[in-house]
Amino acid sequence: MIDLAPAHRAAIATHAQAEHPNECCGLMLGVLDDTGRKIVRELLPISNEREPDARRNRFLIGPTEMLRGERHARTRGLDIVGIYHSHPDVPAVPSQFDLDHAWPVYSYVIVTSTATTPGELRSWVLREDRSGFDEEPTGRASA
Repeated sequence: MIDLAPAHRAAIATHAQAEHPNECCGLMLGVLDDTGRKIVRELLPISNEREPDARRNRFLIGPTEMLRGERHARTRGLDIVGIYHSHPDVPAVPSQFDLDHAWPVYSYVIVTSTATTPGELRSWVLREDRSGFDEEPTGRASA
């Protein structure tokens, strides 16, 4: 399970809407509780480094930005617990591209965006055998 506060959900939706019709992306920083639940404490929006013609249906967090995110998290006593991105005008389900580039352990939050409004927000975790994703509950963080 990943816990996202209402403010984090709203910030992801706002980022998706601002970048539409391109995909947005960012890191979710937080902690793991004793049960393995991921609790998001902070979002770190990242510029989509994919080439301009591909940003409509692809995102890229470059190695420099990933390292910056890891360092930022460490200074706050947090870990990167997941990655979020948008799917403009299509459902919030992982694509084959998402599967091919996913890393284990992270949560993958996907939000649908349209020209006028953000849509559904769902979270996914990669199966251990990398055969696909399983949806995970998105609880509500208490702090």
